[in-house]
Amino acid sequence: MIPAAFDYQRADSADAALALLNEHGDEAKLLAGGHSLLPLMKLRLAAPEVLIDVGRLDDLRYIREEGDVIAIGALTRHRDLETSALLQQQAPLLAHAASHVGDPQVRHRGTIGGSLAHADPASDLPAVALAMGATVVVRGQSGQREIPADQFFLGFLESAMDPTELMVEIRFPKLGAHGWSFQKFNRRAQDWAIVGVAAVHGAQHTGVALVNMGSTPILSTAVSNAVKSGASAVDAAALAADGTEAQSDINASVEYREHLARVLVRRALVESGV
Repeated sequence: MIPAAFDYQRADSADAALALLNEHGDEAKLLAGGHSLLPLMKLRLAAPEVLIDVGRLDDLRYIREEGDVIAIGALTRHRDLETSALLQQQAPLLAHAASHVGDPQVRHRGTIGGSLAHADPASDLPAVALAMGATVVVRGQSGQREIPADQFFLGFLESAMDPTELMVEIRFPKLGAHGWSFQKFNRRAQDWAIVGVAAVHGAQHTGVALVNMGSTPILSTAVSNAVKSGASAVDAAALAADGTEAQSDINASVEYREHLARVLVRRALVESGV
């Protein structure tokens, strides 16, 4: 439970962080809240030679309106999402899901950027980003680029970010008038979800995403396409396990996870107005 030795660097700006990433490449990892990276380091599943601390870059901590989207700085903490009046009005699914991340200590330190960059399929906020059709903004030495959430998660703990890039912002479309639901089944209140569902439904957008049903967070196009075609919540939810890669572990078998996905998707669709 003791990490391998590493060097520590504190970045005082996004440009300084990028310069350090460019200097150290694959041997460096960014440190923000630390709730995803440090446990991996303690288990020796990650052994970066250099930690670049970006936790004090306050210019990457904000929630603001920009036209048709809500722009959120990558270092915005879960507690800020949970309590944001703007999100409660324009993106209530995100605010609600953030309130279910871990415990108060985690929510006061963990960041939305860290959660998405970690790309854990059992994490809540990646599924919310998928369901809402968010866009991830990353910056590298060659400039800035935007990555749609449905192209961001590539594999287990693997994202479309280059090791020398820094996530700077996540943009969520304003979906205040849409119905929404967040369903999370776990053994204890603060545990990772055995299965979870984030759903948004309205005239302009329908999105359903699954937590812990594969090696990545999963956007269930089968369910959303069925809803768009006029299927009932029951009929659409029957497709919830299609295209998933649920794993068996100490908490649940594959069959049980698939059953939970169908049950929770049905509940989410009903609650979101399907």
